[in-house]
Amino acid sequence: MPDSPKRRDFLGLTALWGVVIAMGTALAGVMRLPKPAVQPGPLRVFKLGDPAQFAVGSTTRIEAGGFFLFREEQGFHAISSVCTHLGCVVAHNEGEGFACPCHGSRFSTDGSVVGGPAPAALPWLEIVLSPDGQLQVNAESSVPKGTRFKV
Repeated sequence: MPDSPKRRDFLGLTALWGVVIAMGTALAGVMRLPKPAVQPGPLRVFKLGDPAQFAVGSTTRIEAGGFFLFREEQGFHAISSVCTHLGCVVAHNEGEGFACPCHGSRFSTDGSVVGGPAPAALPWLEIVLSPDGQLQVNAESSVPKGTRFKV
């Protein structure tokens, strides 16, 4: 049985290296913990153009931004088109409000919850005039319901 000691040495070294590799991997994971794993997304600010191009009484869906832009006599306002229940895109029905096709949530014309599983109203979004005179909607920043932007 001259092969037995060599086999034992091999198995012992294999076990030792397995422990060293496992400890190194664990240490690398612990060292990575303080660093954020999620990077911030792009800023969601949308320039929409000259305010004069939007007629009074108009509703414009901005698909890329996930909101509706409304122009009324009192000014502009933007309401998110993302349902507060599970993030589906709501449909706008003129004069009736908003409806979520996924789970049946209903919202009034000002975004308040009328029915369904949605836990909160649709947020109103911040509108400003950019330095070059274009309407700009910040989809990351909400404003109190009823806030109008006057040009």
